[in-house]
Amino acid sequence: MELRQLRYFVQIVESGSMSRAALELDMVQSALSQQVGRLEGELATRLLQRTPQGVSPTEAGLAFLREARLTLRHAEQAARAAQQARLAGSVSIGLAPTTSAMLGLPLMQAMRTRYPDVRLHMVEGMSGHLAAMLRAQELDLAVLFGHRPDLLELRQPAESAGRRWQVQALVEEDLFLVRGSASAPLPATLAIQALRGEPLILPTGPHGLRSTLDAAFARAGIAPTIALEVDSLAMVMAAVDAGLGSTVQPWAALGRYPDALQRFRTARLDDPAARRVNLLCSRADDELPPACLAARGVVRDCVRELADSGRWQGVAIVHGE
Repeated sequence: MELRQLRYFVQIVESGSMSRAALELDMVQSALSQQVGRLEGELATRLLQRTPQGVSPTEAGLAFLREARLTLRHAEQAARAAQQARLAGSVSIGLAPTTSAMLGLPLMQAMRTRYPDVRLHMVEGMSGHLAAMLRAQELDLAVLFGHRPDLLELRQPAESAGRRWQVQALVEEDLFLVRGSASAPLPATLAIQALRGEPLILPTGPHGLRSTLDAAFARAGIAPTIALEVDSLAMVMAAVDAGLGSTVQPWAALGRYPDALQRFRTARLDDPAARRVNLLCSRADDELPPACLAARGVVRDCVRELADSGRWQGVAIVHGE
């Protein structure tokens, strides 16, 4: 049974004539009769009877008419609610500092342009903290990093994790050695072995980036030289800028510096292990309100535009997961 069949039946009863209903519905009368026949066959009862004046509902038809009208009203209300929710509501999005430096402002601008009535709540924080907020439903969406141990819960099936999650890969980022402008020029690319003895300013062990780098260093068989451990992207970059050491970051870490190419020297690490995947994480589609679904689409569009335009360097769009 389809909604259109309910509409056809209601229109026939209200018109009192199969031919008049066909004109109202802009249909051929034979096609309309066929649809009524299918409906009666599915219900195994006659809904309409012919009279000298046209057609009228049977007793079963009258009972069906009341419910059909109610169903159509509910369907219209559902459609209106969905349309209104696309245009209004609220959505909270969490971004890690490096991702926020590149994606934050374009995302806010795009949401303002496309959905001006959606109230946007942006949260910047470490990937692990954002994952915890997402699990606690304090965030609707979050861009997290694929290697984080605490993302494992998001990847479990509903019966083991207690909730259903949507996890989609966005981009895979290269990592770069970053030095201050006073240092010697760097080649375009470096092997990770070249970082042996490099005084590095890195976040602490629980941080997602540090986990990736420690794994890459271990595979390369080298022990990093840690000059400072700093759990703040702004302070890391300020320390590098002041010449206190180097760091390893994705290109997005330079996003807040309009003069990044003059302020820093960079070299891409030519190592498949020294890469990071950004994941767009949320609850399952059927658990998200329309405003959140719309915002998730805007996130994907912004990432693609930043990568295609070259503003977000060292990234590759991941198509599916």
